[in-house]
Amino acid sequence: MKNLRYKALALDLDGTLTDSDKKLPLKNKEALWKAMDLGVKVILISGRSVMGITGLAKELEFEKRGGIIAAFNGGKTFDYQTGALIQQLFFPKEAIEETCAIVRKYGAQPLSYTDTEIVAETDTDPYVLAECKCNSASVKKVPNLPEFLDYPIPKILGAGEHERLVKAREEFLSLYSHICDSFFAESYFLELAPKGVAKDKALARICEYLNITREEIMACGDGFNDIPMLEYAGLGIAMKNAYPETLEKADCIAPFTNDECGVAWAVEEYILNASSRQP
Repeated sequence: MKNLRYKALALDLDGTLTDSDKKLPLKNKEALWKAMDLGVKVILISGRSVMGITGLAKELEFEKRGGIIAAFNGGKTFDYQTGALIQQLFFPKEAIEETCAIVRKYGAQPLSYTDTEIVAETDTDPYVLAECKCNSASVKKVPNLPEFLDYPIPKILGAGEHERLVKAREEFLSLYSHICDSFFAESYFLELAPKGVAKDKALARICEYLNITREEIMACGDGFNDIPMLEYAGLGIAMKNAYPETLEKADCIAPFTNDECGVAWAVEEYILNASSRQP
């Protein structure tokens, strides 16, 4: 690895790396390949499931170039090329039934995951279908989600209107803040996760794994759940389309949206151009 200021690049996916159709623009891909050729370790860090990230990892040629996947906001983090597990946390089994009940109480839909599908009590709700689109997965409809979830799960997602999810979050944390965390990925997606899951915490574990410092990480994001990551990284860049709260916390705001390849701009400006200026 050359003497680069940023040795790792952490990228949120939806609203950041991918465009509005959930596709990876060629301009972003080519910029990332150039950074990887310099020795930069790319980290795909998202609320998405593993199945929702692996397609992008393959597009970026993680098999031969290397890279890290941090799925479920870091709940499952691993080296894609070697398979080395960096972190894995599971949602407390004893909290599953009540958590689902709280989400339903406020008119939202609870959902979780198998290795290949989204699992929910409906297959028509638009917010559930939005999560399916993010993960390029179909939905498995079950009559009772807690009864179906008899295996370790990474999280429960509450999908619905923001105002209702805010109330659900308050009640959930009043009961389970000692063993769980909760935050918004999007205004309509409430993450209900095991304690210790957050993008900044995942990056801290990745730093240990890569033997680098937080100052050597550059991060790009747009969502509420990206704020801890942007604050943790040596350089936190928000896309032009980011939520106002995220824009306020970023070190830098890209002059382009995710649809305009803001990630490519960030890579070119702070990694590729900086590298070319080095003696």
